[in-house]
This record gives sequence, structure tokens and C-alpha cells, in this order.
Amino acid sequence: MDILRLPALDDNYIFLLFDPESRTAAVVDPAVPEPVLDALAERNATLVTIFNTHHHGDHVGANLKLREKYPGLEIYASDVDRDRIPGQTVQLQEGDRVTFAGNEAQVFFVPGHTRGHIAYYFPPYGDRATGDLFCGDTLFAGGCGRLFEGTPAQMLDSLSKLRSLPNETRVWCAHEYTESNLRFALTVDGKNRDLGDRMVTVRGMRSRGEATIPSTIGLEKRTNPFMRWDDPAIQAVLETSDPVRTFTKLRGRKDLF
Repeated sequence: MDILRLPALDDNYIFLLFDPESRTAAVVDPAVPEPVLDALAERNATLVTIFNTHHHGDHVGANLKLREKYPGLEIYASDVDRDRIPGQTVQLQEGDRVTFAGNEAQVFFVPGHTRGHIAYYFPPYGDRATGDLFCGDTLFAGGCGRLFEGTPAQMLDSLSKLRSLPNETRVWCAHEYTESNLRFALTVDGKNRDLGDRMVTVRGMRSRGEATIPSTIGLEKRTNPFMRWDDPAIQAVLETSDPVRTFTKLRGRKDLF
């Protein structure tokens, strides 16, 4: 299973999963159809599946256009979002499994950004040494999603699930927000050497027009304050030792940053 990162809109990423043996493909959160159709045409591939993480338009905007082109494709999304996902054919819950190209993914229910948000985790399989996490707008490189429909406690619980994945897991989040996220992270975790080094690397990558996605779970655990709500250094800055209160203060500061 090859993974292609397709830039879209201002800062979105669409992810195309391609099976070169069967020449079939799945797409995660197609914001717009054009880059998906172009990538399929270049590979003479047939789209068979859409994996949606949540209902926002910049994640589901191409669903119906792609189904017009490929009428038989399945559209997977959360059971909670059954009335909000265009063309949805399969409703998913925590612990469900989905399969593409012989690779099985676990579904995580990760509300917070929205009430129905889910993520897809493909563990290592065959000759693929690392797992792959498609987390939409729940976990970002250096940050996390805004709480539009959920609570800080819900988002903390959601991120706890993702934090428990192996450190080598690649994190395919849906937006190029990394440099901005790290600028905020330095305001609450400025003594973190790993974070400082990461910012230098990211600034260099962005100056060359390079994508910073994927990240890894291990890197996020070391440098993302929203994955470190129980770190004494961050708690000291925010003047609380309560994990939920720490996370709440972090998200509040980021919303105003």
C-alpha cells in the first residue's frame, strides 16, 4: 500500500492509498476532487473507498463528485455523523475494522474537534515497518484541533488513545499547520531542546516548500504540548497539576494565539 500526500485548498492534505497490484485506491478526507482524479489517472487506478474522519466540508467536499465517477465506491465515516457525511454507505464505531489492499485498520472514536470524529490506524503489516495513523483534525503536528463540538476532557481522552500507539507510527494529519503550532508550543515549553530543534528543522523545510507531514507519535510525544498535558514543566507554566485543567488552559491560549 503506497501513501500519496495530495495538497489541496490553502493548507489541506488529502491522502491517497494505492495498491499497485490491483490498481485500486482509497482516499482519506477528499476536500476537492481534482487532485484525487489526477492522481488516479496517472496510475490508471480505480477508486473503491473513501475514508472520512469527520463531516467538515474541507474533508468531505469531493465525496459526491468522486461517487459520480466511481458509483460503486464505499464511503466510510462515523455512525455519529450518519446524517452529515455526503454519500456515506458504512457507519463506523470505536473498535471497528476496515480493510484496504489486504491491510486492516482499527477505528478510533476521537471526539473533541467534532462530536463524531474518528481516526484510522493501520498497524505494521508485511514489509511495512511502521504503522500509519490518519487522524483528520484531532492530532496535528505540534498541535491539536479546535474544540468546535467537544470538551477538553473528550479531546484529552481522544489524544490519550493516539498517544498510546507505537512511537514509530506515522501521523498523517490533514493540515499543514506545523510551523504555526510550534511557534505556540515554544511559548509554553521554551526550554524543551527537542522542540527547539524541531522548529529549526520545520522552518527550513517550509522555506524550501516541503511538507512537514507525516510526523510520528514519538516526535509528538516529545514536542507537542497537547500530547504532554501531564508534563510537570508545562503544568508549572500553566499553574495547575490537573491534566484536564492543563489541557483546557493550553487550548484556550492557542485559540487566542
